[in-house]
Amino acid sequence: MEENKLRLTSSEIGTLWGEYVNGTMANAVNKYMVTIIEDEQIKAIFEDAIHTFENQKKQIISFIENEGFPIPIGFNDSDLFKGKQRLFTDIFCLNYLHIMTLHGLLGHTTSLAVSVRKDLREFYDSCDNDAKRMYHQTIELLLEKGIFQRDPLFYPAKNPEFISSQDFTDGFFGKGRKLSATEIISISFNLKKSILAKTLSIAFSQVAQTKEVRKFLTDSEKTADAEIKAFGKIMQADNLPVPKSLETEVTTSTDSPFSDKLMLYHIGFLFQAAQNYHGTGLASAMRTDLVTAYEGTILKNLMVTKKWFNLMVQNKWFEQPPLAPNREELAREM
Repeated sequence: MEENKLRLTSSEIGTLWGEYVNGTMANAVNKYMVTIIEDEQIKAIFEDAIHTFENQKKQIISFIENEGFPIPIGFNDSDLFKGKQRLFTDIFCLNYLHIMTLHGLLGHTTSLAVSVRKDLREFYDSCDNDAKRMYHQTIELLLEKGIFQRDPLFYPAKNPEFISSQDFTDGFFGKGRKLSATEIISISFNLKKSILAKTLSIAFSQVAQTKEVRKFLTDSEKTADAEIKAFGKIMQADNLPVPKSLETEVTTSTDSPFSDKLMLYHIGFLFQAAQNYHGTGLASAMRTDLVTAYEGTILKNLMVTKKWFNLMVQNKWFEQPPLAPNREELAREM
């Protein structure tokens, strides 16, 4: 069959829908940040990110329209309030773009993995290349400015070793062994994501316009803080450094640059994405205290996302993704 005559599958439509909604959300935040950033190097990267997504957005719209599906509303300039006071420092903006680029890299890889049609695979290939370029740009600038905290360094053993005792899994009460390099991958990754979620929750709770959204954001900040403390305690017990917090990079402004809809969706997106990372960490954990920490974190995150879903639906802010046809309903209409 000719490539251009293959219909997009449900998974392919789903990835395009998600890329559009999440992309327009992040792009709206980037558009605000580029107006407040003073550092010209950081501003240039944000301008590149905005231009890159605008090109991707056009292609996403073309794919969806050609299949006859409606274009999601997502987020746009109506979710931005211009002329507002500065809410973030330049340092936070650069860290934000770096972490969101990591989300993009993982998202594009997932989208590519479920895509069959050649033109869509080529599109996600280009998106992946764009995200890699952005990753290199943000990390190089963070390193140049001396504000990137690398993961802990280990010292090499003389020879390879095999696990020889069941104590390898014991992490309680100071027993057993120290954290492994493979476990620190997920711990460090999750700490950085939780730090971003906590910082954004603090910033958004200062400027949210409705009481119920402010309450949710305050609660989500406490949940993220508990996650940081749980994993930070495990790292510190092995005399390993914890990534630096970013709370002081939020100003005292109470003037909102974003709609409540955008802020609420953004925090929900971060907590939903975190579930994937926590699940990966749980799968690689070989110490009982780590397993317990991940299980507790996943449960708390589920409670947050449930409240988030209810609040989004209550305010009629949650767009419905394309659904499978309801055959029973169609039969009743005959």
